[in-house]
Amino acid sequence: MPEFEPANMNGIIFESVHKVFQRGGFWPFGRRMSETHALKGISLKVLPGEVLGLLGPNGSGKSTTLKLISTVLLPDRGRVVVHGFDTRKHGQAVRRRVGLALASERSFFPRLTVRENLEFFAALEDVPRSDTPSRITGVLSQVDLAEAANKQAMKLSSGMYQRLAIARALIKHPSVLLLDEPTRSLDAAATSDMWRLIKQLSRQGISAVLATHNFEEATAVCDRVALLHNGELIEEQQLGNLMPEELRDLYLGMTESGDKKILELGVSA
Repeated sequence: MPEFEPANMNGIIFESVHKVFQRGGFWPFGRRMSETHALKGISLKVLPGEVLGLLGPNGSGKSTTLKLISTVLLPDRGRVVVHGFDTRKHGQAVRRRVGLALASERSFFPRLTVRENLEFFAALEDVPRSDTPSRITGVLSQVDLAEAANKQAMKLSSGMYQRLAIARALIKHPSVLLLDEPTRSLDAAATSDMWRLIKQLSRQGISAVLATHNFEEATAVCDRVALLHNGELIEEQQLGNLMPEELRDLYLGMTESGDKKILELGVSA
C-alpha cells in the first residue's frame, strides 16, 4: 500500500504535548508508583531550514523533546507531527526523515573504521547498497572527515566523534536533524567548526533542533530558542542580534522569579 504523503505540512509541530514517566518502588504496604511530568502541555513549531534551540538546565525537558521528535518516545497526550506525519500513526515515515546525532564512544564500533561504521549504519537505515559509497563520500566531505575515513573510531578525538555522529545522522538524507549538546567537551576551535557546520546544514533546508544550556551556543547557531523550565515552555524568542548575556538575563529572569512576562531586552541585570 503506498504511503500517504501529506501536502503543506512541512516542519515540526508540537500540539499540547505531555510526557509522563512512571517509576515504581517498594513501600512497607506494597508497590507504589510515582510520576515525573517531563513535559507539560508544550506547543511549538519548527520551520524548514530553521535552527531551533531548546535552552534549559538538566531536567527541563530538552532531551525528552528530541526523543519525541525521533519517535524514541511517544506523547502521552497531544501530538507530534513531523512533515505532516503523526509520530504515533506514521512512526516509520517520521524515522526516515529524522536524523538523530548522538556522539559517544558507545555510539560506534571502536575497532571499525569511520567508513566501516557508516557502511553499517547505512545498511541499518535501508540506504540502497548501490548508493552507499557515494553517500559516505558525500557526508564525510560535509563534516570534514574525508581524511579520517580509514581511521579506527577508537582513535578519533572528541570533535571527530561529534562530526561522525552528524555524518551518521546525515547518511539517510534527513530533512530534520536532532542534536543533543553537540559541542559538549569540545575545545574552542572544534566548537566553532561545529557551529559553522550546523548553520551550513540549515542553509541546505534541513531543520535542526539543538538541545543546549549554553547561551553563547544558542545565540551563535540558533534562529530561535524555546526556553524550557521544569517541563514547561516558558517563552519562545527570536534571536536576531541578541547577545549571550541578554539571553541569559531573559532566561534567568523568568526562571528565578517565576514571572513569565517578556523582559526588557538589551538591559543587563
